Amino acid sequence: MGYKVEDYSELVHALRENKKGKANKMLNEVMHRLQDYLKAVLNATEFEAEECTQQVFINVYEQIKKGNIKDEKYIFRYMIQACRHEYFRISEEKKRYKFSIKNYLSEHLVSVPDQIENLVEEDRQRALNVCFDKLREDERTFIKYIFEVPGTTTKQISRQFNISSGHARTKKSRILSKLHECAKRKLNS
Repeated sequence: MGYKVEDYSELVHALRENKKGKANKMLNEVMHRLQDYLKAVLNATEFEAEECTQQVFINVYEQIKKGNIKDEKYIFRYMIQACRHEYFRISEEKKRYKFSIKNYLSEHLVSVPDQIENLVEEDRQRALNVCFDKLREDERTFIKYIFEVPGTTTKQISRQFNISSGHARTKKSRILSKLHECAKRKLNS
């Protein structure tokens, strides 16, 4: 994914000079960008992305304090590369795959269109979760049952909730429509 290489040399200076406010603000931005990179490009989970970026920050911070970072303007590029290596190190440790990194890259690296789709899907899921929480409790219970029991028939739903088949179809349709409209508004705002 074509991440714009920004000059985060101010971050290096803020960390060296112990300017916590400025450093924390910049770090928050950098950490989110690094996590997005790991999730979009390497298909890392949220937990893996957080784990990698935290470890990379600790390593980079130590290098900054030791004065080993010479070209500060390339710190983001350095951190991206370090995140990628940390992700592979953690993956090897956890024995997530039983073949070489080279094979893993060629077989599992997410293509650019899929990277974008992964980020879009994450946004959709967040919007859907917000909309789900806005449903009444009885609607949440009803639709949650349908999601948790894939392939369930209208007859099974009507028996589960002690309602007619027609009422089950109508209720399902209305709740799904409500979720769809809410999510669409959230994504367009």
